[in-house]
Parts: sequence; structure tokens; C-alpha cells
Amino acid sequence: MEEISEQQGAPRPNAAPEPFFSYSRYLRQKYHATVYRVAVDAGFSCPNRGNVRTNPGCIFCAGSGSRAPYTGQTKEIPEQIEGGIRFLKQRYNAEKFILYFQAFSGTNKPVADLANIYNTALALHPFVGMSVSTRPDCIDPEKAKFLASFNTQSLEVWVELGLQSIHSQTLLRINRGHTPEDFFKAYAMLKEAGVKVAVHLILGLPGEDRTMIRQTVRTLARLRPDGVKLHNLHVIRGTVLHEQYLQGEITVPSCERYLEYTIDTLTNLPEETVILRLQTDTPAEDLVAPARFPAKDAFYRMVCGEMNKHEIFQGINFEHSP
Repeated sequence: MEEISEQQGAPRPNAAPEPFFSYSRYLRQKYHATVYRVAVDAGFSCPNRGNVRTNPGCIFCAGSGSRAPYTGQTKEIPEQIEGGIRFLKQRYNAEKFILYFQAFSGTNKPVADLANIYNTALALHPFVGMSVSTRPDCIDPEKAKFLASFNTQSLEVWVELGLQSIHSQTLLRINRGHTPEDFFKAYAMLKEAGVKVAVHLILGLPGEDRTMIRQTVRTLARLRPDGVKLHNLHVIRGTVLHEQYLQGEITVPSCERYLEYTIDTLTNLPEETVILRLQTDTPAEDLVAPARFPAKDAFYRMVCGEMNKHEIFQGINFEHSP
């Protein structure tokens, strides 16, 4: 579910003024260039799956563990990086690159192994940043300090930390494998170490209504996260969620409902929080539901259009959040 999308550092021609702080704008302001993330599958697994990556984990997670489609089937990191950079240059005129450990949990190894993986990959290109996607139960004080050690003037480090929901009952229902308290501890460790943190949220999880989603957002907003990545609930073929969907146990938000969730979320987040993405991206052949949903650029325009129409913007409700 890689974001080859509006949330990168490419300028957007003829776009309406953005009522939220997009990742595209952040990268453009910081690097004054078109910046893309090069997604890498470094062979990590996930504590929720054990040592076998095909084991069931979160009920919504596919067997690919969010591996970017353009990485192909190769397991060699140099080949993935070379192919990713070539693809992003040709398709998006990318000028600078961020190394992105995207698939599965990018800190789910001992620090010595992480050092070998990260350093080997970073040596392959003059990356301007490194982003690591992981889980709260894959962060400890040693790993937080280790991640911070890569922060330099020429390399900015971000950790994408999966939360999804602040509600314990939801995390149990989706077989998330960690608690809200695990998230708070991991977040505090990373921030204390000086690492930028972007938090993943899924809007429209089974059993959650608008009030519960807002509670998650407002709880997170009080932490003033550096970034947030929003996902609408996707039913992916072959997952536990797919089985529940076929049995009529769950539904997924329509475009109209998810648009409401998204705008409400943006208005309740601090204005300085970077919005890394607005929606989930799943290959069409793997997606079961929602069957009809706008492409990312179209949904981006819908969000901007609605917010500009009603003269609302990111953070407008943040100070009033309880």
C-alpha cells in the first residue's frame, strides 16, 4: 500500500489552496526539490506474525505486509533501491530520495542486525532521509536511541508508528497485538530520543463510530505528532477481514462517509502536523471493498474542495479539543 501519490514532494499544477499541511508541501519546503520515498522490503517480519511472514496478523493486513508493488519479487536490497529510483525518476521526475523501510515492521530485529541493514542500504545512494515503518511493540529505549543516531544535517529520520485506534476493544477486535499503552510508551521513547514520528490511523474500523474516531484523533492531537498517515478501511483478498466481510460481519465506509471522517480528523489535528497521506492504496486485483472509491488525486481534490468551500482548515478545532 505504498503512497505513489499526492503525498510526495512534487508540485501540484492548478491545485486549489491546500487547507491542510500535506507531505508534498513539507518536502518541497524542506528540500526545494521533487522528493520521493524509495520503498524497500528488507526481510523483516512482525511480532504479530511470529517468524513466518505469511502467518495471520492484524485482520486487515495482506501477506505482502504493505510491500510496494514496484519493488517486484526481488529480495536483494540493492536491486530494489536501484529499480525504485529508476522508476521514480522516469515516472515522477524525482530529484531526491528518502530510504523507506516500508514492508512489515522495520525495527523487528536486534540493533546489531538493524545497523547492518540500515547502513548497507544508506551507502547505496545519497539519500536525504530515512523513514522506518514499525509497531509500538518493536520499539525500546535502545532502538529509539539507535534510530536517533542516524539523524544528521544531511539525513532526517522519521519513524512511522502504527496505532490505528486508541480504543482497546478495537485493537483486540482487529487482532492488533498491542495496547494503547504500548503506543504511548513507544511514542514517548522516540520523541525523547529526538526522532520525528508519524502515526498511522485507520478511520472506519469495525465497531467504531464517528465519536470513537474523534476520541482517537483528539487523544493523538494532544501529543502533537510530527505527522499522521490516514487510511480508509480496505478489505484485501485473502485476509481475515475478507472472511468477515463475506460473512456480513463488517462494512466499510463509503466515499462520502470517509470524506466526513477525513475532514473531521484534519480539523482536530494541530496545524503543524504533516499529513503524509489521505487514503489507503491497494492494487485493484487484491481489493475487495470498497468497490468504488475515487483515485487519490480525485479524493485529494474532494477534501480540498469541501474544506475550502466551508472555509475550514487543519487545526481549526484543535484548541477546542477536550
